[in-house]
Amino acid sequence: MEAFGTFLPLILIFAVFYFLLIRPQQRKVKQHKEMLSNLKRGDKIITSGGIICTVNKVADNRELTVEISDNVEIKIAPGMVADLYTMPQVQKKEMPKENSNTKSGISGFFSKKK
Repeated sequence: MEAFGTFLPLILIFAVFYFLLIRPQQRKVKQHKEMLSNLKRGDKIITSGGIICTVNKVADNRELTVEISDNVEIKIAPGMVADLYTMPQVQKKEMPKENSNTKSGISGFFSKKK
């Protein structure tokens, strides 16, 4: 029984490492493989070198022909694809204009009078 008590901290440490490090990394690898298998012509990708390019051809999941500039194509291995490139969409929300006469609190106290 004492042998189990001495190994209990090691078992707990392994469990914590599994749930905090190993399992999320396995999930990330699975998502990356799924993303690679779903690549198609016209997708914008980012390579591991930081090059943003457009996929022109996928050949048997062994190589990708990508366009990095106008009329400049290169072949890369699928393992060099870091992520899909999604342009950040800036959503402009119109903020309601506050009436300058109805300032309250500290900002109203220190504001200049017109």
